[in-house]
Amino acid sequence: MALTLRALAAEPALGLRVVAGEAGLDRPIGWVHPTELSDPRSFLEGGELLLTTGLTLYSATYAPYLRRLVDADVAGLGFGVGLSHAKVPDALVAVADEVGLPVLEVPRKTPFIAITRAVSRSVAADEYAATVRIGRAQQELTRTAVGRGGAGGVVRRLARLIDGWVVLYDSAGRMREASPAKARNVELDVTSLRAGTRVVSHGEDEVVLQTLHTRGTLAVGTAEPLDSTGRHIVNTAVSLLSLALEQDRAQRLSLSQLHTGVLELLAAGHDQLARQVVPGLPREPWTVLAVAGSKAARNTLYERLETLAGQVFAAHRGDKLIVLAENDDVRAIVAETGEFHSGLSVASEFPTALRQAEEAAEAARTQRVELLRYADHAGAGLLGLLDRQAAQAFSSQLLAPVREFDRTGRGDLERSLRCWLEHHGHWDLAATKLGVHRHTLRNRVTKAAELLRRDLDAPGVRAELWFALQVRS
Repeated sequence: MALTLRALAAEPALGLRVVAGEAGLDRPIGWVHPTELSDPRSFLEGGELLLTTGLTLYSATYAPYLRRLVDADVAGLGFGVGLSHAKVPDALVAVADEVGLPVLEVPRKTPFIAITRAVSRSVAADEYAATVRIGRAQQELTRTAVGRGGAGGVVRRLARLIDGWVVLYDSAGRMREASPAKARNVELDVTSLRAGTRVVSHGEDEVVLQTLHTRGTLAVGTAEPLDSTGRHIVNTAVSLLSLALEQDRAQRLSLSQLHTGVLELLAAGHDQLARQVVPGLPREPWTVLAVAGSKAARNTLYERLETLAGQVFAAHRGDKLIVLAENDDVRAIVAETGEFHSGLSVASEFPTALRQAEEAAEAARTQRVELLRYADHAGAGLLGLLDRQAAQAFSSQLLAPVREFDRTGRGDLERSLRCWLEHHGHWDLAATKLGVHRHTLRNRVTKAAELLRRDLDAPGVRAELWFALQVRS
């Protein structure tokens, strides 16, 4: 702890006497600077105990001299007596009390160098104590980070080291770790902090917000502002947490890629092999939820679903997140996380359930609804009521001209026709989905109508075509 004017004045060997500014005696002394200059401000940094014999001072200069010292933020003035002045002038004492500057009378027998040595010893002791404290804190934090404590252990250790509270937020601004337990009641908006450090207030505490290399934010709250040692300790924790979160991110990425691989095994019909990799996969019938939304929202949803590990299996596939298991928890998380369009299907075979869920998700996106069950999707309920062979025969006969044309390589009529019907005859939306110009799509649909010899403007014809295409898929 830095030496104060009060502690310095209390050292018997120095024989100092306080003559003015007693209210400021608890100011810490940063260093000692002897000078006889009437304006030493250019040579000061602030926090010094200025020593003088008053060689150039007289009654008319006391007030401007002391005010210059206050402007320079000096800690106090040591006035040596027995040379230029027999005692500290009463007029100077009066002005010092007025401006609130502590003044210590230095007796003739006490050399200025003795005061400098006393302050120097204290500064050296403080610096050594700070170095030891920083070193020990770094060791404790590092051992915690590389041990089993992980990020949570670092947060708890840091809270004890700085005698305050600490909260770790993820990249989305959600609370991830907090210590002590009462810190979980802290509500801070850290989403606006993109990089760097910010100091804010929370109640009576000062809070330092520090970003963790875009992986999150660390909030450190203390009753008193952090000193330089405390800031060093926090910086160490920030570095260790950044590394821990980066390693955690790499592990999550590997796990995500593994899940995607398992999903592709299921999509190819290799159920047994997939279960060898992930034994906890749900049993048949398969309940598949396909979630469409922005990439950022899907990534956030995936991270949140990780909290239900063992209950839910989720994997990225193309522009959708595929979730195996559909319950109230999953639906609540999907609804809370972002704006999504989801498709739901239940089937005994996974490839069928997956295809149906993805189709329902696309339809949900087109219709701008949050959730669409495949059974409620156009034509899906009717298929289950019809004879499969008869339905396939009808589909093959009706679509034969279109399929024959596509086999020649002269067009992509069947896929274009399906997309056009899915989008309820909306040319621009269907063309965008196919990645073609709307005139190209119009030409394809017109050609299909010619080959089928049907009026595609008739609702009944469209219903028959949709039924035939659904049987085909």
